[in-house]
Amino acid sequence: MSQQQSPPARRPTISDIARIVGVSKVSVSNALNGQPGVSEATRQRIVAVAEEIGFVRNSAARALSGAKAAAVGLALCRPARMLGTEPFFMELIGGIENVLSDASYSLALQVVSDHERGLEAYRRWWGERHIDGAILVDLREDDDRVPALEQMGLPTVVIGHPSGSGSLTPVWSDDAAAVRETVEYLAALGHRRIGRVAGLPGLVHTSIRDRAFAEVCTELGVEAVPTVHTDYTGEDGARATRRLLLSPVRPTAVLYDNDITAVAGLSVAQEMGLQVPRDLSIVAWDDSPLVQVVRPALTALTRDIHAYGAHAARTLLALIAGQSDGGYEDLAPRLTPRGSTAAPPA
Repeated sequence: MSQQQSPPARRPTISDIARIVGVSKVSVSNALNGQPGVSEATRQRIVAVAEEIGFVRNSAARALSGAKAAAVGLALCRPARMLGTEPFFMELIGGIENVLSDASYSLALQVVSDHERGLEAYRRWWGERHIDGAILVDLREDDDRVPALEQMGLPTVVIGHPSGSGSLTPVWSDDAAAVRETVEYLAALGHRRIGRVAGLPGLVHTSIRDRAFAEVCTELGVEAVPTVHTDYTGEDGARATRRLLLSPVRPTAVLYDNDITAVAGLSVAQEMGLQVPRDLSIVAWDDSPLVQVVRPALTALTRDIHAYGAHAARTLLALIAGQSDGGYEDLAPRLTPRGSTAAPPA
């Protein structure tokens, strides 16, 4: 840039930019808000100077001008301490951020204690023009957030099955197909009593997996040991595993709904003197470094979660740009056999 300026000691203003570039404040406002009235060369110089001096547009002024916020919102209902240990959401957010960054968008992320507080965050962000769109996760059956977001008119992508997303745009994968592949694989190994440590009850994807598990076990003549639901934590996964392994009819294989509970289940089995996979086969939903570094490494349902988040972000940016579509079905998770599964004892 031909004219270098030190940032003002006070918060930079439009007047500062106008003085440095040598144009009117109206021209600066038009350039920063994407309005006509300035040449492209002048617009680029105004934007460059604004970035150099650290100018931040006032949200109220942005709302009055109708300019976009260049941000999307994600309210995540999870204990904050869990985020660093839950590979799924770290990978998902990484994929979202990667696409948003390329489009010069930012992600407004808030960790909330329940879905009601999450909905409050979406309302506040949208009402104050802090976001142009939203991503909704952990879709529940009869989810109150869906009609609320529909009524708000907030462009929203739901990471969840279309059966629960209403008129909002879904991005999903076929969980039922993944369950079927897993149970068929275990049955082919000779397992006839299969257990399942599931996630939170009431979530749409949990219900889909529950139904698919019961249906395929019935079709194959396999005994489905009653499913135990958890909150996805290792502590709850360990308790659920002990419950299954201490039952009168112990399963010879267990399918877990996430990697953390599966690793906890492996520890419990070893603690109880069982050998994996000789005495118990274990399958984890969602492959991650966590399930690959334990011994034996866990058989897992593998999918590209980073790409899953990227697909959601691209779909949302298209919605914000007015390009409506019917959503995006990602590839179903595929089974990756490892050392934690084998034929059951004779």
